[in-house]
Amino acid sequence: MKNILLVDDEKWVRTALKWTINKLNLPLHVVHECENGLAALDWIKLNKVDLIITDIRMPIMDGLSLVKELDQLKRNQDVVVITVHDEFQFVQQAMRNGVTDYLLKPIEETELRSCLEKWLDKCNKEEQKRNIAHYEDENLPSSTIDRVLHYLKITPLDQITLKDAAESVHMNPSYLSQLFKQQLSKKFVDYITELRIEESKRLLLNTTLRMSEIAERVGYSDLAYFSNNFKRITGCSPSEFRKSAI
Repeated sequence: MKNILLVDDEKWVRTALKWTINKLNLPLHVVHECENGLAALDWIKLNKVDLIITDIRMPIMDGLSLVKELDQLKRNQDVVVITVHDEFQFVQQAMRNGVTDYLLKPIEETELRSCLEKWLDKCNKEEQKRNIAHYEDENLPSSTIDRVLHYLKITPLDQITLKDAAESVHMNPSYLSQLFKQQLSKKFVDYITELRIEESKRLLLNTTLRMSEIAERVGYSDLAYFSNNFKRITGCSPSEFRKSAI
């Protein structure tokens, strides 16, 4: 059974899609729904899904921006975008970014079935290739730092602390701090600051969130402190960075 995530700002579209997918009697399960790309991205960071079906035009973060962010995460899920005839240039851009397929509104049941069956066939062929190739076991124990980096990758930035990171690998915080600097040549706090600034840059470019909302999402309760850190690292303020990309 393959899991599907539906992403569309209109609830009735998600409901109709879910109903139709269930009606097809394919080995598919709609495991979750999101109303925009940012909500989907947050959910995907903490959950596994095989296929994402997303609208292109949505508030906060659109489908194209979601596709770009997924590429940064380097996950193995496939994406099908939903669009209308006069947005086909966006479909071409999405296909260049690795999107699996597209569906045109209004979505016909026959077209949806064809799209999903083609995707399932692709999945089956890929699984067969993996079995034949006898890939190396991916579950070998990793180093302590690798496990910490994985923890940082899946944990929301506003929830990360040295204490919690150390607990995730059953280690003393001060010892982890020393180990971090020894192996990565930078302090734990500096590494987290870089993560927060990089995430804030993505949010500034790909969402319409206010500065205060972005600061809070990446772990800064003080907007002025966030702005000062951002300018110190990037050389410009968050608002200047956003304007430069327009």
